[in-house]
Amino acid sequence: MTHDSTFRIRSVQVRAVRVPMEHPHQTAGGTVSESPLVLTDITTEDGTVGHSVVFTYTAAALKPTADLIRNLEPLIKGSLLAPAEIEQTLSRRFRLLGTQGLVGIALSAIDMALWDALARSHGVPLVRLLGGAAKPIPAYGAVGYDGVEGSARVAEDWVKRGFTGIKAKIGYATVQEDVAVIRAMRNAAGNAVAIMVDYNQCLTPVEAVQRLRVLDEEGLTWVEEPTLAHDYAGHAHVAREAKTPIQCGENWWGTLDMQHAIDAQASDFMMPDVMKIGGVTGWMRAAALAHARSIRLSNHLWPEISAQLLCLTPTAHWLEYADWWNPIMSEPLEITKGMANVGGAMGTGVAWNEKAVERFSA
Repeated sequence: MTHDSTFRIRSVQVRAVRVPMEHPHQTAGGTVSESPLVLTDITTEDGTVGHSVVFTYTAAALKPTADLIRNLEPLIKGSLLAPAEIEQTLSRRFRLLGTQGLVGIALSAIDMALWDALARSHGVPLVRLLGGAAKPIPAYGAVGYDGVEGSARVAEDWVKRGFTGIKAKIGYATVQEDVAVIRAMRNAAGNAVAIMVDYNQCLTPVEAVQRLRVLDEEGLTWVEEPTLAHDYAGHAHVAREAKTPIQCGENWWGTLDMQHAIDAQASDFMMPDVMKIGGVTGWMRAAALAHARSIRLSNHLWPEISAQLLCLTPTAHWLEYADWWNPIMSEPLEITKGMANVGGAMGTGVAWNEKAVERFSA
């Protein structure tokens, strides 16, 4: 870089889209039938554009989230393209309000777009900018709350596509129904495939212990969020009683939540969500925490950017693959024989199919 003025932030553009899902995703808490997304483009003075996407879960949060991100523009316009420095500045500005919820989403949207712009300004993928190298990361596919026959069918489809891991939503009326779904997937996928399950926080700690004593015989790779995400003591109780590893993290806001979980020994494995953990800057802190405790780290959603971040993570475990917003991506993440391949990515790997963005505009 020769002139700092060239690498200063000129503008922030924000758009909202609602992308319908080809296959609605059933969970114990309801059906996800579309992806409400906010797209952020940050342009520098030399014309470099950095992109990010955030997922608001419900369309009701689209406009408030987009407005929050737009309202951050005056706080960063004219600043040097320095994502870590800007993250600290914004965190200080929002200390009294808090940096969770929609504010946290907005801050992460800015952070991810800034890192994308910085990598693109150097003409490299994010993993190279941060000193790492692209490497294949094992990916697993998602199975919804689809019952015995549906879960088996989807599991078989993922295996036919080359995936060596699958994760299903469970939390049926009885543990016997949970077991029936797991065994149906095992029969369809084969013994060599890793099977994970996700309760989506639907059990009390006592119920979770009772069910895990049965599921411990099923050879699962992990059981995810059996009880409330921020009940660290409850999850610690379940983790002590269960033989199967417990997996948590997708609902933790920032690394302080992660540190609380580590202190409580609430989870054997961890899976930060790059949007909720604080963007790229937050993920790097989370990876350092996990490395210090030898905790295996997977991701929640955001496959393009998460695959690159896992390449940099010393304790990297699995990539959760979802194609929910592939329709608006110009180059969706490539999966070959069940492995994520980020070798051809530029920046964070996030860029738009503008015709699709226009079609799904909210």
